Amino acid sequence: MPRAIFQDAVIAESDDCEVVEGNQYFPPGSVNRAHLKPSDTHTVCQWKGTASYYDVVVGESVNKDAAWYYPHPKEEAARIKDFVAFWRGVKVEA
Repeated sequence: MPRAIFQDAVIAESDDCEVVEGNQYFPPGSVNRAHLKPSDTHTVCQWKGTASYYDVVVGESVNKDAAWYYPHPKEEAARIKDFVAFWRGVKVEA
């Protein structure tokens, strides 16, 4: 089962992930929101749309912009609406 781990804490875990461009996107309900803090960062993907970011927080450790999601994806990426992906030191086990 795919899992996202930071500082030995499981941030997300699900058998219903979507894989896009090599990234595991976890369903919204599978993510432990206690470890996510909204960020003001946004980036734009030509085909997916505008991504919003979260800082991943475990105890005193803050991993800035280490998670992202598409709240309003373009039609081609509709299947990952609100799904969360991770990078920057968050270990994703597939």
